[in-house]
Amino acid sequence: MKSIDNIVLSRRQAITLAGGSIATAGLLSLVGCGSTDDTTAASTGSSDSSADSASSASTELDADAYDQLIAGGKTADDATIQASEWAKKVKDAGALRVGGTRTSTLFSLLNEQDNKIRGFDAGLYQLLTRYILGDESKYELTQVTSDTRESVLQNDQVDTVFATYSITDDRKKVISFAGPYFVAQQAILVLKDNTDINSVDDLDGKTVAVQSGSTGPSIVKKYAPKATQQEFSTDEEARQALEQRRVDAYVIDNTLQMGSVVKNPGKYRIAGDTFGPDDPYGIGLPLNSDGVDFVNNFLKEIEDDGTWAQLWKIAIGDRTGLDKAPTPPTIGA
Repeated sequence: MKSIDNIVLSRRQAITLAGGSIATAGLLSLVGCGSTDDTTAASTGSSDSSADSASSASTELDADAYDQLIAGGKTADDATIQASEWAKKVKDAGALRVGGTRTSTLFSLLNEQDNKIRGFDAGLYQLLTRYILGDESKYELTQVTSDTRESVLQNDQVDTVFATYSITDDRKKVISFAGPYFVAQQAILVLKDNTDINSVDDLDGKTVAVQSGSTGPSIVKKYAPKATQQEFSTDEEARQALEQRRVDAYVIDNTLQMGSVVKNPGKYRIAGDTFGPDDPYGIGLPLNSDGVDFVNNFLKEIEDDGTWAQLWKIAIGDRTGLDKAPTPPTIGA
């Protein structure tokens, strides 16, 4: 069964950089900014990443290596499937219905030449598809925005959401999360020629683009209370406003910002260090679903056998000049 794109809405261009505590040192070396603190660098294993290695990294994903990794993924035995109502439903339906994106430079990007979606999020849900159904192509993709991720789960339009999906207490009231599978923070994107903004302190008095439905608006309000916020529905709209100088800066997860920098060399830069609380990304599931335990067990398996690290290297590390995969965050934390 071929994967099917059931397009609902065009989602923000969600791109991500790394799991665990985010690789700030590598990110900053890529965009020519200052160094990060020792704690962050040590936690990601990227303190020795150099500007030279970053600048020589190819932004092209190694499709052959990626496809081989996914095709070699494990499959669950029948007893494991039957023990979970969520997994049994997917197995009986013959397809995993996924809420996600096709426009993420590092996490989930459609290759129009072969019509395949590849990236870190895409790899995870394709491995999960293989784990349940024995065939990584048996998924159906519904495109979601940051505003529709809960509703597609609540309305049983999808079985799961893989979409750089931050775990928050408010969201946990209406849906459940497996994971987390990595952690991000906020970053400031400005035009390359902007010299006025070099830290979160410089946002006060500026007009700042944020994405509706994301954690950005509340974080900007806390860390830059004198900034004027302008909300946009998608990443593309926010960056367009930045390019047209209708806003001075754009704040969202640093993993998303990095993709924009990699994809558009010479256009943007990351202004200063990341800021705000750790932002754990999880896998969305229906509220109180036993799929949480099933997916968490799956995550643990691919972390323990090295598949998670291999996927990170192919989808993210090799393309951003980061040599060592970070330690994944504690599942269920």
